[in-house]
Amino acid sequence: MTKIENAKVLIIATNGFQEDELFSPKEALEKQGATVELASLEMKEISAGEGDNRSIKPDLLVRNAKSDDYDALVLPGGLANPDSLRTEESVKSLVRNFAKQGKIIAAICHAPWILISAGLVKGREMTSYPSIQDDLHNAGAKWVDKEVAVSNGIITSRSPDDLEAFNTKIIEEIREGQHDRSIGNAA
Repeated sequence: MTKIENAKVLIIATNGFQEDELFSPKEALEKQGATVELASLEMKEISAGEGDNRSIKPDLLVRNAKSDDYDALVLPGGLANPDSLRTEESVKSLVRNFAKQGKIIAAICHAPWILISAGLVKGREMTSYPSIQDDLHNAGAKWVDKEVAVSNGIITSRSPDDLEAFNTKIIEEIREGQHDRSIGNAA
């Protein structure tokens, strides 16, 4: 069991992130006493996607982040953010390392695309923004339409409408500690 005030959480994002899906989990975790850091592809300030106006400066580069240093990983959605991140080997490798170590991984909206590209969805019950449910099915996941799905510590959620449940589940899973992430060939 991990004390949330001792937890260290990494968020990975780049330009085009969904504003609420980055800031809401970050603020909820920090309110509980967790340390939250943001990794991106460059050290330049990144901006939210269309219609959003907040930006944020990363704390470190994805290529310098080590899963050993964190208790959990949060992947915000948006359309452009996960679409860009899923093509980066440094992102996929880091996400796989979190999974291999049994650490919490939380992905919302379109962010499960990153989990697909990292090879972590086969055999898992997952949810997402409805428009990518076929992508999850085709990658071997069982897609469900609910605000939060959890499969061996990997948390997925549909949209900003589900952020309260998503944030609550992240905090709960951190308190529970590490999980066995393997499901068939998933990890």
